[in-house]
Amino acid sequence: MNTSTELPAAQLAAFAAGLRFDAIPAPVVRFAENLLVDWFGSAVAGHGSRPVETMARFAQGMGPAQGPSEVIVSRQSSSPYLAAMANAAASHVAEQDDVHNGSVFHPATVVFPPAVAVAQAVGASGQQLIAASVAGYEVGIRVGEFLGRSHYKVFHTTGTAGTLAAAAAVGNLLGLNAGQMQHAFGSAGTQSAGLWEFLRTAADSKQLHTAHAAGAGLMAAYLAQDGFTGAADIFSGPQGMAAGMSRDADPARLIDGLGNRWATAETSFKWHASCRHTHPAADALLAVMQAHGLQAGDMAQVVTHVHQGAIDVLGPVVHPATVHQSKFSMGTVLALAAQHGHAGLTEFDAGFQSAATQALRGKVTMVLDEEVDTAYPRRWIGKVTVTTTDGRTLHGRVDEPKGDPGNTLTRDEITAKALRLAAWSGGASPAEMQRAVDALWQVAHWPRVGRLLESKA
Repeated sequence: MNTSTELPAAQLAAFAAGLRFDAIPAPVVRFAENLLVDWFGSAVAGHGSRPVETMARFAQGMGPAQGPSEVIVSRQSSSPYLAAMANAAASHVAEQDDVHNGSVFHPATVVFPPAVAVAQAVGASGQQLIAASVAGYEVGIRVGEFLGRSHYKVFHTTGTAGTLAAAAAVGNLLGLNAGQMQHAFGSAGTQSAGLWEFLRTAADSKQLHTAHAAGAGLMAAYLAQDGFTGAADIFSGPQGMAAGMSRDADPARLIDGLGNRWATAETSFKWHASCRHTHPAADALLAVMQAHGLQAGDMAQVVTHVHQGAIDVLGPVVHPATVHQSKFSMGTVLALAAQHGHAGLTEFDAGFQSAATQALRGKVTMVLDEEVDTAYPRRWIGKVTVTTTDGRTLHGRVDEPKGDPGNTLTRDEITAKALRLAAWSGGASPAEMQRAVDALWQVAHWPRVGRLLESKA
């Protein structure tokens, strides 16, 4: 039987506690900067969203009314705990935040909100923020991989693995030692939560999942700093996360390539403003349309060949009633992409219920594809079969949707995306957003992490 220091939990905790900026390869640092700027755009995009504004009002109402940490959507401030919750909710609502394919996990929205909030509170440098954030990504991704495909069928991995990611990032900033970090993992893991049932009724729970994960992980790290203990083997113990939340958990994934494999740099950026499960098919459809000169009205039927995870998450959304729910409708996403060449924020707002969108949505079906399912989640292949109104059968395929590591976004594209997100939500003026983004690209040179947006106070 393993001793407590031999457990994967202990090894992962030692890595997260000990990671420092100088140990991170320069390309990974640059990629982490990309992820930070991309996340910031999504956080600003949460401005004006009803569930996000509700969460922000909750944070301000719980107090303190002023604190060391920035609430991005309101330009106010609060405690690190409440600011992290509000910013985590904000950065997940536009469905433009990043995703790691192999873990089916959205790291940015549960790592950067608590990391930035705590960095602002403790006076950390930009390099310390980057190191802590990379620790959060590396831990959260590995926990998601450990929990496996069976976990994702019922649980929203960003809400569950996200508690550990947040704990790792905050624990690193607080200077926890390996033992304290292991206790933080125990306390974070016992709070892991997030169920997919909300999709059936277009409920607001997805924003609660990220807010709770960020807050719970932050709390776990602060408690561990003060001597609070947590389960030593929260991952694979007889009554730990694997026992309660997975049928195919693999503890070896928790320590896979620690210090050599930088999972942070495997993260994908979102191009379409929708659930990532829709992106491969949308890109495959656009490839067919471009290759054959098709218009939206030329298609009589579109069959998307998908993995089981897409069916599990997207299948319940048959008649989307809200913009957010429509982002989990394969038919809606493909209909908007077919009409506009991109399923973006403005396209959803203006057209998710249009007659043209509904007509094409009804022509889209999902079928389980053995090749696609076998490759998933390591690779998210997009395959479609299109039957045209003149009787042709056409096939499309993409092996790396736009935004994947092998087809990633450039810094110019990330900047442009962030500016679009701010303009869409009205969360910052073009000039304010440009200044903020320009500054964020220099985060590694910051002696201290301050506000990301100018205060309105």
